This record gives sequence, structure tokens and C-alpha cells, in this order.
Amino acid sequence: MRCFKLEENLKWGMLCYAYEGKNVVIVQGFKSYLAVLFFKGLLIKDPKKLLVKTGENTRVGRQLIFDDLKDVKKKNSAFKAYIKQAIELEK
Repeated sequence: MRCFKLEENLKWGMLCYAYEGKNVVIVQGFKSYLAVLFFKGLLIKDPKKLLVKTGENTRVGRQLIFDDLKDVKKKNSAFKAYIKQAIELEK
């Protein structure tokens, strides 16, 4: 996340990245996958439909889920594009 100049913090026991004090993404670890939650994910353009709603009552947040290292490599370019969009939303 350094290449995006995001501030790294620990919030709710997880790594959280912010832009000028505004939360952009949080890294969530689960037993079978790793997820990056975009706080304003609903507003991110997602032509590949990779972002998923985290729960029934979730309104704005969306997750990008990584199942394994191959999945990280496969979704890397989309991930970077989503981060750039998320930062622009905060500007």
C-alpha cells in the first residue's frame, strides 16, 4: 500500500489503510481466504464483478476476496485499479 501513499493503522484488530485520515480499505483474514474491504466499494466501478457484498445488511462496503496466492496474482491489476478509485472517492 506504500505505492499509494496510504496511512497504515490498526483498527478493530486489523490493518486499515487511510487517505488523509479517511478509511479506504481494511484487510480481513479468515480461515479459508483473505479479503480487502473497500469502505465505499459500492461506488467503485467493477466491470469484472469481483467485489462482493459482505452481508445482507451491508449498504456501501464491498470485499475483494483472495482464495490463494494464484488468486492474488490474478486479481492484482483489478485490485490496484480499485485502490486508485477508492482514493479518488476520498479526494
